[in-house]
Amino acid sequence: MDAERGVVKIAFGCTIYARALQNRHLDGIGYYANELATRLATTEDELHPLVFGPSRKATLYGRPVLQWPAFGPCALASALTGCSFPGNKQLQRQVDLVHATDHHIPKFKGTPVLATLMDAIPLSHPEWANSRLRSIKNLLWKKTSTWADHIVTVSEYAKTEIINHFHVDEHRISVVPLGVDERFFQPMATEERQAILASHQLPPHYFLFIGTLQPRKNLNRVIQAHQSLPTGLRKAYPLVIIGRAGWGCEPLIAQLRDMPASEPVHWLGGVDDKTKRALLQQASALVFASLSEGFGLPVLEAYASGTPVIASNTTSVPEVAGQAALLVDPLRTEAIAHAMQQIIDDSALAAQLAHQGLTRSHQFTWDTCAEKTRAIYRQMLS
Repeated sequence: MDAERGVVKIAFGCTIYARALQNRHLDGIGYYANELATRLATTEDELHPLVFGPSRKATLYGRPVLQWPAFGPCALASALTGCSFPGNKQLQRQVDLVHATDHHIPKFKGTPVLATLMDAIPLSHPEWANSRLRSIKNLLWKKTSTWADHIVTVSEYAKTEIINHFHVDEHRISVVPLGVDERFFQPMATEERQAILASHQLPPHYFLFIGTLQPRKNLNRVIQAHQSLPTGLRKAYPLVIIGRAGWGCEPLIAQLRDMPASEPVHWLGGVDDKTKRALLQQASALVFASLSEGFGLPVLEAYASGTPVIASNTTSVPEVAGQAALLVDPLRTEAIAHAMQQIIDDSALAAQLAHQGLTRSHQFTWDTCAEKTRAIYRQMLS
């Protein structure tokens, strides 16, 4: 750290984000890395983007990318030999600290490493993770986590899970909640929003699901809950699904594709940011009945959009949702359906939830997330 200026030079892990730019799909970890890096890049600290493996990006956030060999072989070699990653001395000369934002936690002797772990779901519920080389990946993940001098996670629930499954001392973990970007608070012009709805042949009222199609997102029960509503209500309030196909979703995709045209369920796949914001602002409610989350960012994005939320009463979700959502047992299809019915029947309740959600969303900002993260950098270097 430049003691005179108080500037911290950070090697900031951007591997998943860089891949997302190439694949044109931004997932939760890449989204977090980008939102945090965008704020950090405007501070006096020096952000040096670090990418493991090939990257088409020579620069990110206005700085040259620190290009390192592929993470997997380096991590495996370090785990077997105890040696640092290649380029250890080179990195020491360039930066004060490494922030591994995306589970690519390197071993760099002499350079402090901060790791962000969003959750412990692959360890706590291996049945919800890709089975391909799952045991080896989990062993390597647990090993690489020991190379971090400090860990930051996104909720108190996630902290407890990391303590239990990674066997990390609680004093080595800090909780820094995620934020919601200002663009979600900005109402879209009515004409623009209606044009987006028309392009997808959607009515003015609908329930919205957002999330990658995978078992723990619990979409199958959301569909069953929607199908249990009276036929007239289902047609007046269809279910709109935003999310790309993930792991273990083949039966669900087959179900969605085989649904008759008369069934009011619309799977849009992945959509761009503008479409997502338009659909959030117009939705009658977001239905977020996930079985397990480290945080639950779509809840905040719906709140900021002025949209009521039906959410799980388990894991980290109540921590994020507070008292501003209809919290339901995600294992009880009838509970999800009852909450949908409440939104339809009680406009005053829906308006109250929208107001409470909007108020709560202001408590979570990316600027606060960045400032708390910068404070951890300084604590680690003091």
